[in-house]
Amino acid sequence: MEGIRLSDKYAHLFKDLASLARAENVIDETNIYQEANTKILPIIDKMLDEVMLPGSGIKGGENITEFMNMVRSGKRGLVMCEHYSNFDLPGLSYALRNSGNPDAVELAEKMVAIAGMKLNEENPMVSAWAEAYSRIIIYPSRSLAAIHDPAKKAEEEARSRKINMASMRYLDACRRRGQVIMVFPAGTRYRPGVPDTKRGVREIDSYLRLTDVFLPFSINGNCLRISEDDPKNMLHDRVCEDVVTFTAGKPVECKSFRENILNNLGDDYDGDKKQVVVDDVMRILQELHDVIGD
Repeated sequence: MEGIRLSDKYAHLFKDLASLARAENVIDETNIYQEANTKILPIIDKMLDEVMLPGSGIKGGENITEFMNMVRSGKRGLVMCEHYSNFDLPGLSYALRNSGNPDAVELAEKMVAIAGMKLNEENPMVSAWAEAYSRIIIYPSRSLAAIHDPAKKAEEEARSRKINMASMRYLDACRRRGQVIMVFPAGTRYRPGVPDTKRGVREIDSYLRLTDVFLPFSINGNCLRISEDDPKNMLHDRVCEDVVTFTAGKPVECKSFRENILNNLGDDYDGDKKQVVVDDVMRILQELHDVIGD
C-alpha cells in the first residue's frame, strides 16, 4: 500500500499536540460539547498543506453562498459530507478557509461537527487533532451493536442514552446561536470493498427533521487512507499526497425533501422509512462525487 504511516509521518508533531491538548479523552454527558482548540489548528493546517497538492480546494462556491444566505436569514443549517478519512473534517475546514470566498470562510467558522466517541477515546494523538474543531460528541449506534456481553451492553446502553440526550440539547443550543451542524451521514469512514461503510445510518433522519436546509459535500481524492493491514488502528492510516476536491451541491430544503420521499412510498409501505430517507441523502452525495470523478 502506498503512503507513510501516520504515526511515522508526524511523529515529530506528537509532542506539541500532546502539550496543547486538553486531554478530555473520557466522554460523559458533561463534556460532549467541545469548543475548537485554536492552538492546535496551525499544526493540522501545516500537515494538510504538505499533502494536499495544487488543484485541491472547493467547488460549488455559489451553493455555499446560497446556503449561508439561508443560515443568516435564520434557517437551521446542516452540512452532510462524504467520509473517507480522519482528514475529511480538517481538509474541509482548511479548504473553506483558504477558498477566497467569504461565505465559505464563515461556514468554516460556524461549523460544529458531530463526532463519535472513538476519535476522543481511542488514541490521545487522534483525539488531539480532532480538538482543533468544535464538536458535539455522540455515542454511535454502531458502537453499541458491536458489544456482545449482555452486562457490558446494558451498562453502555445507559451511558449512551445520557450522552446522546445531552448531545441533542447542545445541538439545539448551537443552532440557536446560528452555528451550522456538520455530520458524516455514513457514520464511519468508507472502506473499499465494504459497501455497508458507505450506507447512511438511519439516525440521520432525526437530524433532517430538526433542520431547515442541508448542504451536501462530496470528496474526491484522499490524503489519509485506511491501512489494509490494520484498519482499526487509526495511527496506521497511510499519509499520501493527493489532489483533494470538496464539492458543494445545491442546498436542499429538508421538510420538502423528506415529504416527497415519504409520500412516494405510499401508505402501505411497511419498511424502514427513516432508512429510505437517508439512502436518498447518500444518493445525492454519490451523484456529486461521480460528477467530479475519482
